Amino acid sequence: MSDNRQSLSDLGAALGQQREAAVAQSDASADAYMAGSIDAPVQRAPLREQELDKQGRAYATGRRKDAVARVWLKPGSGKITINGRDQEVYFARPSLRLVINQVFGVTEREGQYDVVVTVKGGGLSGQAGAVKHGISQAITKYEPILRAPVKAAGFLTRDSRAVERKKYGRAKARRSFQFSKR
Repeated sequence: MSDNRQSLSDLGAALGQQREAAVAQSDASADAYMAGSIDAPVQRAPLREQELDKQGRAYATGRRKDAVARVWLKPGSGKITINGRDQEVYFARPSLRLVINQVFGVTEREGQYDVVVTVKGGGLSGQAGAVKHGISQAITKYEPILRAPVKAAGFLTRDSRAVERKKYGRAKARRSFQFSKR
């Protein structure tokens, strides 16, 4: 058997040589890139195509709890119509209107799009969440470049949380009936 024992200093010297070789290789590739002999190493997701209907609108469906919103989006003055009524009339609570307009705030497109929505099912909170989801989907179909900020804000993900069903032998979903000792 040969004696191949090495000390830590030998190991450090070997690692130093490997680092110097890697740096020299990266410098050479950077010089070649700057000279224009190598194409740019860009790795981005391909840009999606714009999806419009015959009237030039983007259509999307948004869902939240039991609510389903069908959304049509087109360039305009910023008017949002829900089930034939203005958003201030349909969603009287300012917090619900704030939820709907979050998408335009993230994309910096306040007052640039007219939105027509038909929404069914659920309560007002679920409907507001469904409208927000639908607007998010529609705006990314109209302007695919906005997909990254909208997705980063989490608006493209359907919020699947829903009320848990009541179980038999229990007062509510998890609440038991009151225990009686006697």
